[in-house]
Amino acid sequence: MTKRGWWAMGAIVVLLVFPRPVQCARTGGLEGKVTAVTGVCVSGARVTARRDQDRVEFTTLTDSYGYYLFRELTAGEYEVWAEKKGFLPASPARVSVVEEQVVELNLVMEAVTGEEREKKVLRVEAEVAGGRQPDGALPPSPVRMGVPRPAVFGEYNTEEYQRIYENRFQLSLIHPLSTFSIDVDTASYANVRRYLKNNRWPPPDAVRVEEMINYFDYDFPLPAGPHPFGVYTEVGICPWNQDHQVALIGITGRKIEKIPPSNLVFLLDVSGSMRSSDKLPLIKRALWLLVENLESRDRVAIVVYSGAAGLVLPPTPGDQKEKIRQAVDQLRAGGSTAGGAGIQLAYQIALQNYIREGNNRIILATDGDFNVGVSSSSELVRMVEENRKQGVYLTVLGFGTGNYKGSRMEQLADKGDGNYYYIDSILEGKKVFTDELRGTLFTIARDVKIQVEFNPAKIKAYRLVGYENRKLSREDFSDDQKDAGELGSGHRVTALYELIPYGASEKVNGEEELKYQETRIKKAAFQSRECMTVNLRYKKPGGDRSILLSLQVPHQIASLEKMTSDFKFALAVAQFGMLLRDSEFAGSASLQKVLQMARETKGNDYFGYRAEFIQLVELARLLDREK
Repeated sequence: MTKRGWWAMGAIVVLLVFPRPVQCARTGGLEGKVTAVTGVCVSGARVTARRDQDRVEFTTLTDSYGYYLFRELTAGEYEVWAEKKGFLPASPARVSVVEEQVVELNLVMEAVTGEEREKKVLRVEAEVAGGRQPDGALPPSPVRMGVPRPAVFGEYNTEEYQRIYENRFQLSLIHPLSTFSIDVDTASYANVRRYLKNNRWPPPDAVRVEEMINYFDYDFPLPAGPHPFGVYTEVGICPWNQDHQVALIGITGRKIEKIPPSNLVFLLDVSGSMRSSDKLPLIKRALWLLVENLESRDRVAIVVYSGAAGLVLPPTPGDQKEKIRQAVDQLRAGGSTAGGAGIQLAYQIALQNYIREGNNRIILATDGDFNVGVSSSSELVRMVEENRKQGVYLTVLGFGTGNYKGSRMEQLADKGDGNYYYIDSILEGKKVFTDELRGTLFTIARDVKIQVEFNPAKIKAYRLVGYENRKLSREDFSDDQKDAGELGSGHRVTALYELIPYGASEKVNGEEELKYQETRIKKAAFQSRECMTVNLRYKKPGGDRSILLSLQVPHQIASLEKMTSDFKFALAVAQFGMLLRDSEFAGSASLQKVLQMARETKGNDYFGYRAEFIQLVELARLLDREK
């Protein structure tokens, strides 16, 4: 063999022994502007890019100038279209995404209305499905073709809220016990505020009355006994139905003086749907506030997820603030949403750096739009529950509009023994991460349940205001395996019951006379001065057995003039929530009455939250007139 042949053979051997490194998939970008036929920019349009290779779809919304941007799309062929209420969906366009380049593609939409719009929408749906018919004939039903119909009669919106069926009145004689889990989430109020400030009436199922009430602080007495919280009650005339009464149950958590070290894993959604200014940019600003309150003994890690999940900041001491800020600053949005994979990695990091007797917590920040990998609610909930048992809790922060998944995020936080907040502004971020930091991160009581027994000789019927998705069966109260809500350091929980007094002629469902049995009230019940007994169960952090606390409530009815200002303000918020929900139980409530009651009970209002509430009610009055 010649010398040249030996060199060639040697080269082959080297290539076999040392193969070329496998390169990661290269990505590119896609941007453009969506305009109407008239040339006017179309803001808030949903732009979809579908990849030919695997039919995976990526979505984003146009900004106020009609521009959209997809970052980090895998190079290849894509089909792109846009949709928005009042416009015919833009016909699909094909584009090639090139590695390490940003390709420009502008889209044009036609404004149409009426029946003609429906016909044209069907025709464009056929184009999206690749099923254009000759001579403009309409294709078969788009449902059979596997293409979901765009929202024709409503603004394009994939926000999800769990259906709420309001609690109804229950007869005390037949159903003497009312059992529920506490709720210290406040996301609904911030979300309602976002709708109103955008001059829109919120969807009824976005309004959870208990979360609106619990958004505000109330000056209930501080705990003085051996329990980590105190219980306060008050009963008065119902302002929206003078023939009824209303009872308040208030819980005040003790503030932790010696704060334990924290093992925090920030789990951040950086998918394409998080690009808008009210999502990832706001997350970054909010996290800067939290970083300011961390100490050297705290540990912080950052996990992100998009098309895949990754660790961008390993566990880092809390006093290395600049290093943490730099990791946050470098985050960019793009790609689909592998939320399940992100949660798995976050729990793995949290468990590897577990601090005994510390606060081990994942802080998930997202719009809730999980669409790749483990995405079903049941799978995610199961994952969260399994890791909760190992002492790692989950706090969820919701951001953004358009594809916000509120019900899913609330469920994850509940099963993760954490809190759920909606951050609609940097001021709300300050409230959560600065003003209420201790309550946000440090749990003082777990699985807190309330069971109220009503005296049928005083109370004919009752209705729990809100807490529809927190109700428990009577057996759950004594079952220590049943999960319930957590109470944080300094947190307050407020619950309201609307009551129908004994002897009222008002008919209640279930009051019909039974054929085979008769239920009677004990004589002692008539002689008692109590209208109800409030029982609470809770576990200490790390404990497995619950502790019982009971409180008897005297039947002393205060007039509206004699009620405490906190009681009256809570009633004002409750009425506002019922009006926003168009509740059948709102009675004589009106926005004017809410406004008057809120103004009278504004009080000290150090942070200005009650003043802001008054402004929201005034705004709602203006929107109600327009409606």
